[in-house]
Parts: sequence; C-alpha cells; structure tokens
Amino acid sequence: MSDPSARDRDAVIGVALRRSLFGFAAIGVVAGGVLLARTLLTSGEERVASDEGVEAPETTTGPAPEVVDLLMPFTDRTAAWGVDFKRDDGARGAKLLPESIGGGVTIVDLDGDERPDLVFPDGGDLLDAAPGERLVVYRNVAGPDGEPRFERIDEPPLLAGHAMSVAAGDVDGDGDRDLFVSMVGRDRLFLNDSEPGRIRFRDATDAMGIPDTEAWSTAAGFADLDRDGDLDVIGLRYVDWSPEIDAAVDFRLDGIGRAYGPPTGFAGTTPFLLLNERDASGSVRFTEAGEARGLRQSNQDTGLPEGKGLALAVVDLDDDGDLDVIAANDTTANAAWINDGRGFFEERGRRLGVAFDRSGAATGAMGIDVATRPARDGVDTLVAIGNFANEPSSLFIRRGGEAAFFDDAAAEGVSGATRRALTFGLLFTDLDLDGVEDLVQANGHLEAEITVIQSSQSYRQSAQVFRGLPRGGFREVPKDSIGDLGIPMIGRGLASGDLDLDGDLDLVLAQVSGPPLVLRNDASTGAAVQVRLDGPEGNRDGIGAVVSATIGDRVLVRSIMPTRSYLSQVEPVAVFGLGEASGVDRLEIRWPDGEVRSIEGPIVAGRHRFTR
Repeated sequence: MSDPSARDRDAVIGVALRRSLFGFAAIGVVAGGVLLARTLLTSGEERVASDEGVEAPETTTGPAPEVVDLLMPFTDRTAAWGVDFKRDDGARGAKLLPESIGGGVTIVDLDGDERPDLVFPDGGDLLDAAPGERLVVYRNVAGPDGEPRFERIDEPPLLAGHAMSVAAGDVDGDGDRDLFVSMVGRDRLFLNDSEPGRIRFRDATDAMGIPDTEAWSTAAGFADLDRDGDLDVIGLRYVDWSPEIDAAVDFRLDGIGRAYGPPTGFAGTTPFLLLNERDASGSVRFTEAGEARGLRQSNQDTGLPEGKGLALAVVDLDDDGDLDVIAANDTTANAAWINDGRGFFEERGRRLGVAFDRSGAATGAMGIDVATRPARDGVDTLVAIGNFANEPSSLFIRRGGEAAFFDDAAAEGVSGATRRALTFGLLFTDLDLDGVEDLVQANGHLEAEITVIQSSQSYRQSAQVFRGLPRGGFREVPKDSIGDLGIPMIGRGLASGDLDLDGDLDLVLAQVSGPPLVLRNDASTGAAVQVRLDGPEGNRDGIGAVVSATIGDRVLVRSIMPTRSYLSQVEPVAVFGLGEASGVDRLEIRWPDGEVRSIEGPIVAGRHRFTR
C-alpha cells in the first residue's frame, strides 16, 4: 500500500487523541493498532464527530452488585440436530467487500407445526449472477430421542445473486410466514405455500412489485409502519457498490496487500420502505416510498446520502403507539427515524443521542438490539450496538424520565470487555430465565490474516455473554463457563428461539463462511412464560405488539419483533423468565393498532397463545 498523506496521518492522530479516555494513551500504540481499527485509510476520510455536545447524566454510586452465578453453558448440537449448511462467502480471490460481511439466520415456524424452522441465506459468486444460489431451509421435526432433527427441504427458493438476510412475515394474510430476501442485487419475495409435513415457496418478486433496483440491501424486516393493518417492508442499504467501484477503492494493509476494509471509500445510501397496498380483491403489491416518507439521512455539508446501514431495530422509541426505526451505520452517524403515526418519518439520531459514541464519534456499527428494564422512574430503554475491533460496544441508555440516550457502556460493565472484539450479531435475551435480560455477542474479524499485523487480534473470535444483574448493569461470563458458545468462529448473524421446545431460548450463530453453530441452551435453571400472539389477518404474529408481565413487584416489558441482531430474525415470541416465581400475575398486550388486552393470572410456565 502506498504511504498515506500527511493529512491522513493527522486525521488518524486526531481520532486517537479523541479516544484517549478509553485507554489509547500513547501515539506509538495508536500507530500500530489504529490502522486495523479502520481509521488509517487510503481515502483520507475520517469519522464525523457530532457538533452537538453530549452531556453525561448525573450518576450516583450504589451498593456493590450482589454475587451471581456466572455459569451459562451451551452445547453444540449442529451436526447432531442435522444442520449441514456451509455458507459460501463468494470469495474467489478478488477481496470484494461483500465477501467479508456475511449473512444472518432466521428462526421461524414455516409450516405451522409450532416447531421453529431454520433459514440461512447463502452467498455465492459476486461476479456471476446466474441462478444457482438458493436459500437453505430446514424443517424442524421431532427426533426419536425427543430432541429436534432438522431436515433440509428439497425445493428451496432459488436466488440470482448473493443473499444477506431473510425477513419473515405474513404479507398476504393467509396465515403463514412469507420470506423477503435482501440481496447484493435485486431483492426477492417468496410466498409460503407450505402444508403440514412439507415446506415450499413460490417466487412473487415480480407479481408483488418488488423494485428491480440493483443495490446492496442488508437488514430488512416486516412491520406495520403506516398503521393500516398490514405488514410493510423496511430495509437498509450498505454502500453504493459494484466490482468496478471496489477495485477502484483498492483498500490495502501493509504486510497483507489488498484486504477487506472499511466502507469509507464508498458512497452512502438511503433506506427503503415498501408499503403493502392490498386492493379490494385482496391482491397485494408493494410500492417504494422510503425517501418520500422521510427515510433519508444526508451529510450536513454535502447533502448527499451518508447512511451505511448494516443493522436495523424497529421499536416504539417515543412510546406513542407507532413504530420508529434505528439504523446502525458503519463509520457514519447512526440514524433514528421517528414515526408521526401515519408512516412519515423525521430523522433525530443526533437529538436523541444515539448517533455517536460517548466521545462524540461515529463507530463501525454492525449489529443492534433494544430492550427495556424496570427502573425507579418507570423503565430504562437500552440500545446495544456492536462495533468494530478496538471500539467497545455501545450501550445507549435512556433512563426513566429522561428525554435522550447516553452511551453508558463503561458504567454498565460492557465497555472494557468488548474493546478487542469485532462484534456483528448481538441480542438481549434472558438466557437463564431469571427475569433479567442478558446480552450475547457474536464476534469475528474481517481479515483472515489480521494477526500478521496486529497480534492482539484474531480472525476467529469467541462469542461473549454478559449476564444482566438484578439491580442493573452487566457482568461478563467467563469464556470457560459458556460451554461451546465459546468456540472461536467468524461470527456474523445471531438469533434465538426455542428449538427443542424445552422452554428456554437456544442460539444459532452464523459464520461469514462455513457452518453455523447451533447451540442448545443448558444455562436455564428456572421456567418461563412464553407468549405468542394470533393477530388479525394483516399481521398474524402481532409484530410490533408490546407485552407487559407483572411478576410480584416487577413489571417486565417485551416486544414482538423478529427483526433484531445482525441480518437475523428471532422467533416472534415474548419470553418472561420467572426466576423463583411460580407464574405471571398479570399480562397486558398492547396490539399494534393500540388496542389493549389484559389477562389476569396466575399464568403458569409454558407456551401460551393469545388472540386479538
């Protein structure tokens, strides 16, 4: 690689100094490590810092956290349960950026038998768009020993290109879950024509008006964003990419040569919103309305699109009953679009405090998830974002009664342990069913030879688990206490679901290439109430509903939202760990249209389904 210009070197030093509070105390350390923290770039571009001050909230020192059990074992059941998928990242020697990004995993019941199935988007050759790649779909059947067996279906949906993620939702109101596939190229839509004992799909991409845009879509999900009773598609795009542009950017690292790098040499993009418009006959077509509805994010100086979106959260941020959108952007400001209730949006990421990290800089944001927890002044809202190597994960918190978020990862016990990891998928989930949500991260680097030039980094990295503490905060579970979840891998997508129907949530981690890791949860010591919804015809799973459970003197809040983590989808279920309680005293369901249903308990542990 040619030597960077003096302007490039100044930019790197500037970034390093801004981050000195996080431990970069010497310029010599920065010169060796920041190169791989994606700041020493041939383009000379540096991260954008906010010009709006972020004021830290007042904090008080409370009592030391109580002693908790940090044993959370998981067992690898990938081969034993029949999952033989190996993802093709498309790498053919050209070092093209999409090869390094990987794909996700979707956990969803496709044939209506109450057993969650698995869907993996395969990659494939980026220079040959001929049909050949396909979705890899596994049907979950009961094995003779009571454990699940995953059988690969023999009629998978065919693709023409490199797939990234698969969103699941009932778009045509017939009671089963259809699939939207985000692609490097044209996105695809497949209608579910499954029947008991058989999973199959029909390509409806053209028939339902999916745009023929050749772009690079990443995270996508179904939600009723305009509140008309049916499911729309919201999605992000990463960068303006083609093999020719990639060759011109020509990112290189000393000691390696051409390498997988950051997206700073590529132009930004805008999200997309496909509105579900069903006519009187019930026929469905989608209409692109993203920019017209305000889903845009522009550079304040140039007016050009600046979003480089990888992960998506759909959540009611302002508690007004409609769904808002957060985008985790790689090296540019994260975005937060607030919904006016009619499906028109205003971007307020900077105002809400989620655009930049604690030091006021954009991060290499990858995965995202949102959770709530009880607090003295109502509830705290937590937004976790996994970041690039040498950047700790962000944990934005809006405490009860406050208007904005603040990145409090350090005080919450997440920052230090995540600095070295390159985090893609991450999830809030109650792994041990104690009623407090934990945080799981899937980690893995971009560059296979990264250790050659930075000994502190590795290509394959262990996942991490942070146990949620009853009085707030998190504590990392030692890697020798998480079982096979600690197996080093090139982690990308991460999803949860009760694969073996034993009441707790198992995990699936996808790799950039090669096999996934399907993990049985052996960490739970208690029981849970699982809540599934039967919604109206346009939204059968009740996507976007908020479920509150009163357990003793605590009120736990969970959302029915499959779109989470990194390019992945979880089961549409609200899980309430009971801890030492015998059941839920009261449930309250706020449906996506605002109607509220209350169910008095006791509601005992097990799977429960409630109808609108």
